Amino acid sequence: MLISKKRKAKKSKIRHAEYYDLVATFDDLYAKSKENQMFDRLMPLILSEENILLAYRNIKRNKGSETSGVDEKTIRNLEKIPKDKFVEKIRQKLSWYKPSPVRRVEIAKPDGRMRPLGIPTIWDRIIQQSILQVLEPICEAKFHERSNGFRPNRSAEHAVAQCYNMIQQRHLYFVVDIDIKGFFDNVNHTKLIQQMWHLGIRDKTLLCIIRQMLKAPIVLLDGSKIYPQKGTPQGGILSPLLSNIVLNELDWWIASQWEEMPTHYPYKNFVHKNGSVNRGNTFKVALRTSNLKEMWIVRYADDFKIFCKKRNDADKVFIATQMWLKERLSLEISPEKSKVMNLKKKYSDFLGFKIKAHKKKSSYVVYSHMSDKSIKKEVQKLKEQIWHIQHPKSPNAEGTAINLFNSMVIGIHNYYHIATNVNLDCAKIKAQIDIVLHNRFGNRLKKHGELKPHDYVRKRYGSSSQLRFLSGKPLCPIGYVQTKPPMWKKRKVCNYTVEGRAEIHKSLNMDMTVLHKLMRASANDRSIEFMDNRISLYTAQHGKCAVTGKYLKYDELHCHHKLPIYLGGKDNYSNLVILHIDVHRLVHAVAQKTIAFYLQKVSPNKTMMNKINKLRKTAELEPITL
Repeated sequence: MLISKKRKAKKSKIRHAEYYDLVATFDDLYAKSKENQMFDRLMPLILSEENILLAYRNIKRNKGSETSGVDEKTIRNLEKIPKDKFVEKIRQKLSWYKPSPVRRVEIAKPDGRMRPLGIPTIWDRIIQQSILQVLEPICEAKFHERSNGFRPNRSAEHAVAQCYNMIQQRHLYFVVDIDIKGFFDNVNHTKLIQQMWHLGIRDKTLLCIIRQMLKAPIVLLDGSKIYPQKGTPQGGILSPLLSNIVLNELDWWIASQWEEMPTHYPYKNFVHKNGSVNRGNTFKVALRTSNLKEMWIVRYADDFKIFCKKRNDADKVFIATQMWLKERLSLEISPEKSKVMNLKKKYSDFLGFKIKAHKKKSSYVVYSHMSDKSIKKEVQKLKEQIWHIQHPKSPNAEGTAINLFNSMVIGIHNYYHIATNVNLDCAKIKAQIDIVLHNRFGNRLKKHGELKPHDYVRKRYGSSSQLRFLSGKPLCPIGYVQTKPPMWKKRKVCNYTVEGRAEIHKSLNMDMTVLHKLMRASANDRSIEFMDNRISLYTAQHGKCAVTGKYLKYDELHCHHKLPIYLGGKDNYSNLVILHIDVHRLVHAVAQKTIAFYLQKVSPNKTMMNKINKLRKTAELEPITL
């Protein structure tokens, strides 16, 4: 369930780019960046109507769009604005950009401390999204293969898979764990702009806008303001990309010390079917004839590990990396959290897991668990949710609370099942949660109950003897989990190539010219929400009329409000439907002569007539009888 949502989100951004005819544009940016071309005129693309409307599309369904900034406005305040005025408003703001102050909020960290988040206004978030869409393909072409955080088609699973590879295939048992002290709060603005310049982003207007974003004043909880001279605010849409730009230099510096070190002689290396190069021959010669230190980085956002062959090498890499971060990026490390670990003797924590090299016969294999902090955190969250089940705020709230409990259990299994010993960890959690469940619900917990035929819980947990029922609803068993090897990202997968997208989803099989005409159509003071939902509906209906099922040409297409605006209807998706122009007029017809005329044109059968009358009933009109 949770995995499918993630995959859906992954596909949706590509799909939205297809809606707004920007796929080829982003592909071109990616290809040119791969060729090390420079980009000094990006603002016209950022300011294009298609890109601004795509930014609205990508942001409107995010949970964060419902969170207000200092102006107390959310996406709901923007969706009624006419499309043309919306686009013009963004262009005006960017013509002389001055970001609004950022609202500071704090959320609890697992260790009890508070993490500060900066919430820009909704207008600034739309602007940041417009910029992100253009910068992302350029940066993706330059980012390192083992940078996994906050990037399309990459996840913590890929980072963990790379760690497993370092231990089991490369036999690297010494790891340099470095924790950057307050990374997001200490990014040097000048250095960041220079790094963007060296990546080929050389539109000076754009760079000035980004510098203005970085220096936007922050409104604290007490109402006072601070004016940051360094750092990127966590919570901003552009911040994850900017943080990856900062640490991209670290990735390539580590790579240059070993895997990307040039050799005098061009050794022959085997090329795999997926395009990856096996440089084993080169590395063997380098180990035998040089004093190079073997090192490999695996990074997820600001959390990274450097794997080494020898303890002596790891100690030197630790000092060198500490000095490099200080001198090149002006970043300090946390001495108490940074260390060199021998994986044969101790576990190393990474992304909620703890990983160790365990001796098995004559070799070492990976042993991994949920980290101690993760187990403690998940137990606490499940206990709190059980309390909400026991104390529902309304009669229907218990079922909602049970559903949320189930989603939390599924989320734990989906994330941590790549740990080799996750079954032991979930058994520990189960022992604690079972006590709480029996103490709070006693005889209300049943071993048997009814599961719906197509229920996700039935498919995944139906055969488990640990499954329990409360008020007739199933409680997913936290102890019922199987380990699964973490998967590497497919090398071909990429949002910005035709071959890469083919690995992710199927392209729309419909007349794209009609879709793009809808996108570029004159708005006639229609809201941006109406215009965007009209595109969604046309795609969802596969370009067909909802009543007749016939394919619609552009001039035949009408978007109908099920509940008319004069009766309180809105421009939301569920209140709209795409109809043939003649069907639409028949739905609204009142005079018998008009009804007879359009009945003759449409020639509806019984099924079509039922659909038409259903729409008329919602619009509070009399049904048509044949």
